[in-house]
Amino acid sequence: MPAERSTAPATPGEEGEPTRREGFLRRIGRLAALYFNGEEKGRARLLAAGVLILTLLQIAIQVRFNLWNRDFFNALESRDRGAFFGQMGLFLVLAGASMATAVFQLYVRQLLQLHWRRWLVMRLQRQWLEGGRHYQLNFLEGAADNPDQRMSENTRWATAMAVDMAVGVITSVLMLVSFVGILWGLSGPLHIAFGATEFDIPGYMVWAALLYAGIGSGLTWLIGRPMVEANIRRNQAESDHRFALLRLRESSEGVALIRGERDEERGLARAFDHVVAVMKDLMRSERNLMWLTSAYGMLLTVFPVLVASPRYFAGAITLGVLMQIASAFGEVTKSLNWFVDNFPRIADWRSHVERVMELEDSFEAASTAGDETGTITVEEGPLPDGREVLAFHDLQIAHADGNVVIGEANAEIQAGEKVLIVGESGTGKSTLFRAIAGLWPWGSGTIRVPERSHMMFMPQRPYLPLGTLRAAVAYPAAAKNFSDAALIKALETAGLPHLATRLDEEERWDRILSLGEQQRLAFARLLLQRPRWVFMDEATAALDEENQDRLMTLFREDLAESALISIGHRPGLDAYHDRTLTLVRGAE
Repeated sequence: MPAERSTAPATPGEEGEPTRREGFLRRIGRLAALYFNGEEKGRARLLAAGVLILTLLQIAIQVRFNLWNRDFFNALESRDRGAFFGQMGLFLVLAGASMATAVFQLYVRQLLQLHWRRWLVMRLQRQWLEGGRHYQLNFLEGAADNPDQRMSENTRWATAMAVDMAVGVITSVLMLVSFVGILWGLSGPLHIAFGATEFDIPGYMVWAALLYAGIGSGLTWLIGRPMVEANIRRNQAESDHRFALLRLRESSEGVALIRGERDEERGLARAFDHVVAVMKDLMRSERNLMWLTSAYGMLLTVFPVLVASPRYFAGAITLGVLMQIASAFGEVTKSLNWFVDNFPRIADWRSHVERVMELEDSFEAASTAGDETGTITVEEGPLPDGREVLAFHDLQIAHADGNVVIGEANAEIQAGEKVLIVGESGTGKSTLFRAIAGLWPWGSGTIRVPERSHMMFMPQRPYLPLGTLRAAVAYPAAAKNFSDAALIKALETAGLPHLATRLDEEERWDRILSLGEQQRLAFARLLLQRPRWVFMDEATAALDEENQDRLMTLFREDLAESALISIGHRPGLDAYHDRTLTLVRGAE
């Protein structure tokens, strides 16, 4: 099976590459549609309806408070003691209803946020793990980085703030509809005279509120616009710094052995300096916006009274009506100013939504990986005559960029055969295993594989899950499937009798056990699960010759009926195989 190289250009993943060209509103609309029309749509819609009903009740209470405001101040102006205390009693009733409604609305809103986030995290995790996609993303150009941070943190803010923003918009619209009529009726006409020209502006306080809010929103957009990009860059910088810390933790032994701490410190400092630089840009934008919002909020306390005062001093309205106008003006402008008040949060929210949907787009791109360069077809199951084989038909394996690694591959391996695959480094031996496992779609041709449940892959560094040693030995099967006696016998046969008493200990076994012990533990898994097909990729590289020979002898005894396809360079391995397949580097 010669290895070749192709000069044909290829750009896999470009169509699915995450991009911000899609509008933000379309992105959040797509995110919401996935949830509210998905498998949990019943609960999602019920919770959303609950939030809406409680929001409507809150607004109704606020409208009644506006009327109370008029009656209360009129009672004060007329020095009516009975009416005053009557209004105080009504205030207590309205306040109690307002508090209860607010608490229940918060509870239902939090439930909606929690269930939406859980649904989204489960969806993304499922897509990430499906078909080895978590592995394929490493080879896709433009794929979303740091998927762990996007699924754990960005999903929280994307969903929580989406609910808050939706409630805020709905509340503002309904409050605007409720109070604009009150303000129109209370403000009356404003008489304007310019020389001989006189005219009235009906409902002038409404127009004043629209003008006031319009100016504020426009200035907010102009001043705060850089915050959107700054928040996106901040999230990226924070993710990169977090990844650098995690990478150091996972590689701490290697760093410590070569005394690389000083260099790592410089790298971490550079990563966090990037965070600091982005945060300074964001802080600058927030300070600029704070000048506007502070002035805007301070002026709002006197502006409606100032505009309405001519009619009060003319005796056209009472003090109670003046205060009701000021209250209604405040509610109208507050509704119109929702964008002004929430612009920093919108900018932050947008960055989280972008990162979540970029990850969703990357999963879609991974699902079509290989479409540009061709896709390897993997057929699972026995042949029509019932035989289980591993067969390659016109197999060509390429890199994600289109360069061919293995070409002209045609071979067939029978059940029970022991085959050693050898070749120079870089000839595609490990990539061939990835294609057999269905993890590597790039290329063409067909691979016939046995049933997945009959196969087990053994990489050079076995994966040991978090939890007990019992779970690590049984992985990927459930530990309860095996008795203590079976687990202990497997450990002893694999040369790990000293671990037999530690089955129920929870440790980071990938750190406690040496690589050689981890490779012996992988053989203990084989003895427990006895797969019919075993694929080993340098799975004995960390073992001394004596341990390697003892474990490989298992394929002549306990595992004699299992087919073995292995990659290895260690001397003496060929003695445990029936034949050898050699990958030869092509002329190019």
